Amino acid sequence: QVTLVESGGGSVQSGGSLRLSCAASASSYSTYCMGWFRQAPGKEREGVAGIDRDGSRNYADSVKGRFTISQDNAKKTLYLQMHSLKPEDTAMYYCAARVWGRCGSSWYSRMVYDVWGQGTQVTVSS
Repeated sequence: QVTLVESGGGSVQSGGSLRLSCAASASSYSTYCMGWFRQAPGKEREGVAGIDRDGSRNYADSVKGRFTISQDNAKKTLYLQMHSLKPEDTAMYYCAARVWGRCGSSWYSRMVYDVWGQGTQVTVSS
């Protein structure tokens, strides 16, 4: 049983930074494909960033150059460093894991992932 617990959300002003963390309780964490998603009120959950089993990283166009996904396999923790935050980044942020296989070019799809965290709220004010 894999569980994911996000933390690090909060309220910041436009242009600010936050770092989200996602702690995994799984012995085989390093073999997972991991992703960050977000969902704003009234909108679909969208893929923000993903890191695959081989370490390759992908980003949504809306966050490229501002967000960085990384992980510490020893700590079984996934991170999302967010800079130059904008009001449109306001959302609940979720981390997700695909336990078996790569995510590949479908990293942004909710259907690819098996396990989800409970989410952490990010609010950016103008």
